[in-house]
Amino acid sequence: MFKKGTKIYSIFKNKCPKCNEGDFFEDNNPLHLKKVMKMNTYCSHCGFKYEIEPSFFYGAMYVSYGLTVGLSIVTFIILNFIGLNLLHIFIAIFIALVLFTPFTLRLARLIYSNMFVSYDPSYRNEERLKTTRKNN
Repeated sequence: MFKKGTKIYSIFKNKCPKCNEGDFFEDNNPLHLKKVMKMNTYCSHCGFKYEIEPSFFYGAMYVSYGLTVGLSIVTFIILNFIGLNLLHIFIAIFIALVLFTPFTLRLARLIYSNMFVSYDPSYRNEERLKTTRKNN
């Protein structure tokens, strides 16, 4: 399921959608709130530019919306079966959405990027890799 070369691997391991090697976000931990949305500009392994075009990740808002709606529905169903009243359920949904925001934001960007980028283990942006190595 989490085999290298799959989109699932890239999404849940925070890896480049092109080569599945370099990290997508600067920090792997979404609980470091100051760095939650800080992305690498290029993949450190293959040189792929993550933001394919200006404002590319605005589309990730739709994915984020879908994730939060799904989380809300699952929370509602579980708490309704437990037998909580409607007010308590909505309070719990609000708390769940606030607590899971760092996860859904990052997950939405990874999913959105993987929707448009295909895995290619032989991909190399040699020009970008040369400038990265010179700067380091």
